[in-house]
Amino acid sequence: MTNESTNKATNQSTNIQWHDGEVTREDRAKVLGHKGCTLWLTGLSGSGKSTVGVALEQVLNARGVLAYRLDGDNVRHGLNANLGFGADDRTENIRRIGEVAKLFADAGVVTISSFISPYQKDRDQVRKIHEDAGLTFLEVFINTPIEICEQRDPKGLYKKARAGEIKGFTGIDDPYEVPVNPEIEVKTGELGVEEAANQLVEALQESGIVRR
Repeated sequence: MTNESTNKATNQSTNIQWHDGEVTREDRAKVLGHKGCTLWLTGLSGSGKSTVGVALEQVLNARGVLAYRLDGDNVRHGLNANLGFGADDRTENIRRIGEVAKLFADAGVVTISSFISPYQKDRDQVRKIHEDAGLTFLEVFINTPIEICEQRDPKGLYKKARAGEIKGFTGIDDPYEVPVNPEIEVKTGELGVEEAANQLVEALQESGIVRR
């Protein structure tokens, strides 16, 4: 990690102190009827992360579960609009959204984060952010072969990358590090969107986040 990336990730503020409120995480869970957590959907572009995330958010909402979806493109419209796609900026992008997801989860929201997040060390950092806070973090590997992702190519990005119009594209000339030990693996090349969403609901139930 370069000095630039290190400086971005280091707290530069001084004379600050964390202040806990009087409403606890358990108090919020009683109000909502479920706990908060982060589901971190990672996979290649075109693997179905956003599609599955949208479907899961709808299913949870229909069940009365407060859920919110954080999507890679959406976040880059605002919070991370100043970041590019180089390795350092990718790391900072994931660090920032990891901190946001932690706050959402602490508030009792089932947070659905859909990001390529190609580097294992960045995903591990987000996991640690949650674990240090005593929050549930579920890494979800959207395992879709690159051949299928290229066939889908909803944004035409693979075609541009193959033509050399996009440099540093994950899966083509930049690596995607497959999750070492994800809590959940979803194969969207074999499952329909509804089936994939239901698989994640079952995982949330098994983890004790939402009721059966």
